[in-house]
Amino acid sequence: MSANTYLTDGERAALESAIVGIAGAGGLGSNCAAHLVRAGVRRFVIADFDVVSESNLNRQFYFRDQVGMKKVEALAVNLRRIEPDVELTLACERLDAARSRELFADCDVVVEAFDSADAKSMLLAAMMPTGKRIVTASGMAGWGRSNEIRVRMIGPRVVAVGDGESAVGVAGAAPHSPRVGIASAMEANAAVALLLGREP
Repeated sequence: MSANTYLTDGERAALESAIVGIAGAGGLGSNCAAHLVRAGVRRFVIADFDVVSESNLNRQFYFRDQVGMKKVEALAVNLRRIEPDVELTLACERLDAARSRELFADCDVVVEAFDSADAKSMLLAAMMPTGKRIVTASGMAGWGRSNEIRVRMIGPRVVAVGDGESAVGVAGAAPHSPRVGIASAMEANAAVALLLGREP
């Protein structure tokens, strides 16, 4: 039973019964998952092939003693510290289109939280024909310019978060905790809004 007293009984039931898929457990996915657990979501399908590295600690929801662990397993530990009763389906694997459709088949919302543009495109192409509601992100690197990170609808079932421009890797656009954190919180906020039938 959720301890979140800020929700109505109906809102609590909607969030606790929903299943949220998270594709990627890095800076976006790990922080988004933590926000969603705190918001009242209790059931997740989380996929990531990678392990926690020291370079992740500047922006991802992991700790130094978890370096070397599989990200999905470390994230499970951390989410259960917030809410012990959270239900997690974990997939430590690199997703392709077919596996994405299979893994997230029962999800009510799928959060795209990949690093690479190719992986983002793959997931959107795989999931859009299924009719799933999708929250995606693009453009949150660098410092400052917080108001440039926006939420917009792309068609009736896809919510996009980010400035759409500041790609990681270009000069002055490394991934840092503040802007990645803003984007991950906005992805979580959009997912909650979708689950509660509100405007993202």
